[in-house]
Formats: sequence, structure tokens, C-alpha cells
Amino acid sequence: MPLALTYFAVYPILALTSPYLSILIRDLGFRPEALGLFLGAFEIAGIAGPIFAGRLIDRIGRFRPGLALAYCLILVSIPLFLFFRHPLIVLAAVILLSIGSRSVTPIVDTAATIAIGPKGNYGKYRWAGSFSFVLMALFLQFQPWIPVTGVEPILFWLAATTVFAFCFLSILPERDPRDRNAASRPTGGEKQAPRRFVDGPFIIGLAIIALSRLAMSPINGFFSLYLVEELHWNVVALMWAFAATVEIPIMFFSTPLIARFGAPKLLAFSSAAVFVRLLVYTLIPNAFGAVIGQALHAFCYGLFHPAAISFIATRVPPERRATGMAMYLSLGSGLPTFLGNVLGGFILAAAGYRIMFASFIIFAVASVALYISSRRILDAPTRAW
Repeated sequence: MPLALTYFAVYPILALTSPYLSILIRDLGFRPEALGLFLGAFEIAGIAGPIFAGRLIDRIGRFRPGLALAYCLILVSIPLFLFFRHPLIVLAAVILLSIGSRSVTPIVDTAATIAIGPKGNYGKYRWAGSFSFVLMALFLQFQPWIPVTGVEPILFWLAATTVFAFCFLSILPERDPRDRNAASRPTGGEKQAPRRFVDGPFIIGLAIIALSRLAMSPINGFFSLYLVEELHWNVVALMWAFAATVEIPIMFFSTPLIARFGAPKLLAFSSAAVFVRLLVYTLIPNAFGAVIGQALHAFCYGLFHPAAISFIATRVPPERRATGMAMYLSLGSGLPTFLGNVLGGFILAAAGYRIMFASFIIFAVASVALYISSRRILDAPTRAW
């Protein structure tokens, strides 16, 4: 129950940063090229944050201080967005928001994998985060008091959700700092160096993840603007709520699928779903296509994320798990999304939304091709730390 409640408390924050960051920056007065650079900065800063948080947690053996620091960085970014329009100050705010918001997920995911073990039912707890994301997105779409239509309302709700998450900080499962190296100690009691985990299969798996997230970057970065500017359909929160809703059942039942097919194969399947999703946005540039594409989020993320978590949990020992999770979210997700946002911003400015979506299909194809060429290595029995 504490894990599920923690996920429930955390994900309303992401219901603001994921759908509304591009709209926030646009409403600050920046053009598409600058928007792409700011979104890219958000992603590149998000690489450093989780890695730093992961190493800190692995060193001190506690999760709550890192999570509290992440919340504080989010809150500090809000007045910078609110009172300043200078590009450098906005950039600083973007960096602080990125480090804070992007550190939250690996911290909680690491606590979860340590608590339930590598073969535990991750989706049983993680679905609560998707559920709260849906509730928050629907609330933002339909509440009449402070409509999310400008800079101030977006920042108000970002502050409110962060304070809400802070209230649940104390229930995050905390491992005993005295036992943080227990998994790496032999029976004699003497300490050993933390075990290495970066090998050929880990690098290949991380590359498959990175190519898949690179293909997803125009969806994550520009889909909200696509709805508003291209389709003239002001249902940003509703469409993201729909995407999070369809991912819940897949995520909840992901554990038996991972046990049956293996995490690498499901990662490749998710990349194939990203290919189909981008094709839908390209060939059906209307509300119907947008709905179909969002329905595919069940496989593009609802299946992808548990498979990626399982891959990390079986390849990384517990005493290095926070670092491994940070590498997944930073190098496997943050860096590719940074590159995709910068590239996507320029393609959008030059050729429009349809060409932007179509141009990223190649990365989804590359992800599937890498799995096919390396499946004998990846499908070999994984470690059980």
C-alpha cells in the first residue's frame, strides 16, 4: 500500500509537466525553434538529475532525502517562470524543473524494485500512478475554477500537485542504510566493491530503449501543440488522460507478459507500436487519428515501461539499482528525447507536424532491427540478483 500511495501522490506532477510544458513555454512568448531548444534543455538537464540522485541514493542508502530535494527544485522553478521572461532565466527554470521532475520517477521506481524484488509485480503498484495521472488530467480539463489556459494557472497547479506529493513523502518505503551493501557482502562479513553490471546485453538493451524513446520524442514533446495548433482541438488534458487510462490494464497485467515473452521482446514490440502510432498521426491528421494514436499509448508506454524496469532489475544488482534506473531514465530516455525535441523543433518549423511525425519513424524501425539482430544475446537467461 505505501508504494501504491507514493505513485498516486507523485504522478499528478507529471500530469502538468508532460502535457503542458510545451504550452507553458509557448505562452511565455517563444517561437517553435526556441521551444524545441528549451524542450531539449529540459531533457538534457533531466539526464544529470536522475544520475546524481541515483548515485546519492546508492551512497547513503535512503530514498526520502533525494525525493524531498526533487520536490524542492520543482517549487524553486515556479517563481522563475512566473516573474521573468528573459531567455536565460527561463532556461534556468527549465533546468531546475527538469532535474526535480525527472528525478522523482527513478527514485520511486528504485524503491519499488528493491521492495518487491526483480520478479515482483511492478505493475500492481505502478498502475496507481497512471490512475492519479488520469484523475488529475480530467480534473484539469473540466474544473471551472482555474482553467489551465495560461502561464499562471499551469504554475499554480504545478505548485499544488508538488505540495500534495510532499505530504506523502514519509510513506515511501525506506531501506536500512546499514544494509545498503548487504547484497554485495560475502558470508564472512567483509565488504566487496559493488558489482559491475554494464556489459554487452545491458548496452544493447539500453540502445533499444533509447531508439524507441527517440522515436517517441515528437509525441511527448509536441503532441499537445499539435492538438491546439494543427487540429484546433482544445482537449489537451483529456487526450493525455485517455492515453494514461488505456495504459493501466496493460501495466497492471504486464508481469505475466514479461514472464512469458521476456522484457527485450516486449521492448521491441513496443517500438513497433511507436512505428504504427507515428504512421497514424502522419496519415490521419484529424481528431480520429489523434484518438487512435493515443490508444496505442497502451503499448508504447504501458507495456514498454514495465518491460524496461524489468530489464534493469534483472541486469543491475540491488546496491547499484538506483544508478541503473537513472541510466535508463537519463541515457535511455532523457538524452534521446533531448535530441528528438531539438530535431523535432526544427523540422516542425520547416515542414509542419505531419513531416515531423513521419521523419521519426526511422528510429522505431531501428529499435526493432537492433533487437532482431541481437535477440540471441538478449533472450539468454537474465540474472536474478
